[in-house]
Amino acid sequence: MSELKQTIRADLKTAMKAKEKQRTSAIRALLAAIQAEETNGSRHELEDADILKVIAREIKKRRESAEVYEDNGRPELAEAELADVPFFEAYQPRQLDESELQALVKESIAEVEAENGEAPTMKQMGVVMKVANAKADGQADGKRLSAEVKSQLS
Repeated sequence: MSELKQTIRADLKTAMKAKEKQRTSAIRALLAAIQAEETNGSRHELEDADILKVIAREIKKRRESAEVYEDNGRPELAEAELADVPFFEAYQPRQLDESELQALVKESIAEVEAENGEAPTMKQMGVVMKVANAKADGQADGKRLSAEVKSQLS
């Protein structure tokens, strides 16, 4: 079993013993998502990197759902969706701040420029995003990363 999954299971036991209902519920939902990914995927046991992708996907789902609820005048449902996010974020690596994100994107653009021999344009945004995602390694949300790449390329 991966180290991260063991940590999540241990945190579930701790939350259950402490009778922290919200935290217990959030961790159970996360473990269910991990288990679903393990049974749907080709291999049985997920590695830590794969678990981090599942966590990022679950956070993204909840944020998008909350946004839809807010747009439709249901703030109480949006709040319920966002309640799990802090518990999920605890398992993610430290997120890059704005200056680190800008430097990472600038570095990625320079790398693509060195490969192609010319400065990338918006048409090469996908190439820059691929390099930037690899460098970020889960430390930046795709939406933030994409926005920064767009701003630096335009």
